[in-house]
Amino acid sequence: MNAQTEALATHVLDAKGLNCPLPILRTRKAIADMPSGDMLRVLATDPGSVNDLRSFCNQTGHALVSSREDAGVFEFLIRKS
Repeated sequence: MNAQTEALATHVLDAKGLNCPLPILRTRKAIADMPSGDMLRVLATDPGSVNDLRSFCNQTGHALVSSREDAGVFEFLIRKS
């Protein structure tokens, strides 16, 4: 993962190895416990998490700051609204 993303994230959720719907459910729970403006870095291996997390952010108003894939691991940076 990239050092800039790691530095921006105030919280990290490792959802690697979890299949749908667990990555999105764990993301929802993690964000609920965070203060507004904090950043959550989510790591996942489920390809469905790409669309799931994009939709989650659109529906909840949280900002999907970045999303990338590296060697089968999807990395998302989400700012809580």
